Amino acid sequence: MRIWKFGDLIDTDQIIAGTYLQLNDPAELAKHLFEKLRPEMAGQVQAGDIIIAGRRLGIGSSREQAVLAIKGAGVRLVAAESFARIFFRNAVNLGLPLLEVPDAGQIREDEEIAISETGIISLSSGREYKARPLAPFIRNITEAGGLMAYVRRNLVKGG
Repeated sequence: MRIWKFGDLIDTDQIIAGTYLQLNDPAELAKHLFEKLRPEMAGQVQAGDIIIAGRRLGIGSSREQAVLAIKGAGVRLVAAESFARIFFRNAVNLGLPLLEVPDAGQIREDEEIAISETGIISLSSGREYKARPLAPFIRNITEAGGLMAYVRRNLVKGG
């Protein structure tokens, strides 16, 4: 599992460029993930990798494709100091696990990482970070695989 590190104020255009918004297939979108910031990422990211970022990840345009590209690349979860409101909601709706972690920007890319069920991030350097707990209903939606899966599982009779 590899850490892919990004700084503060990463906008959705940097996650997936506007030229690819006509794509809806997560695997196709993943081929262009962070293309301008980290051109090597799309070819090297592997299932189970983690994205770490600073403040306000996902600012800018409200595009679900940014989340779909991350999911299509197989990223296990995204941890950041904070998320833009619309990006956060899109991630929940599409079932991308997020962790809000104070001081996440201090995590280095070259560290080995382990994340507990309770949101404790342990690093090979011995440092630990604790995620802010998500509201139970947000966690339930994400764990179900997104809002539509949650609705089908819990609210639709016979589904």
